[in-house]
Amino acid sequence: MNELKVTQILKNDLVFSDSSIEKIKKFNNYLLEYNKRYNLISKSTENNIWYRHILDSAQIIKYIDFSKINNLADFGSGAGFPGLIIALHAENPSFHVKLYEKSPVKRDFLRYVKNNLNIKNISIENNVYEKEVLADVIVCRAFKKLEEIIDISREIVKKPHKLIILKGKNAQSEINNVSLDPNYSYKLEKSITDDDSKIIIVEAK
Repeated sequence: MNELKVTQILKNDLVFSDSSIEKIKKFNNYLLEYNKRYNLISKSTENNIWYRHILDSAQIIKYIDFSKINNLADFGSGAGFPGLIIALHAENPSFHVKLYEKSPVKRDFLRYVKNNLNIKNISIENNVYEKEVLADVIVCRAFKKLEEIIDISREIVKKPHKLIILKGKNAQSEINNVSLDPNYSYKLEKSITDDDSKIIIVEAK
């Protein structure tokens, strides 16, 4: 799926504004330029960023009630997926997104994007384990195994919160191998970018 088709979905189905889409286009250019020197994303996906990375991240928006939450955290943000895309959709200074990324190179890229696109509602954080995480929603894409994410949720994330996790074809088996206590419930949603992939949505009370 090319850029034009993805931008139509972003605008018509996911309600991205024209200004947000323009910023995403600039972000895409920054990413391609940076990726010449650093391995922010796989080279094999460079020709399909809009579908593989941007739309894959943006679909999470369907499961977020922006009228009820103020803080979102992205664990293992990498080049900004999915947290940066969600922040660009929100365009609301009272809605704050924390991008947790342990790689100094990737944090430098995220700061570069933040400054050049004048994104007010994000902050770039270091290792997620360093302090308590204050967030209403946690998002993850290519971060860690589900069991480890749940452990982080139990230990250092304030309650209650929601976890939205993009996973591949092994999503159900990962869920089956995790011991969820009574305060945790989950459901699976289909990914719009991959028939085999799933979105795991966990409610932590």
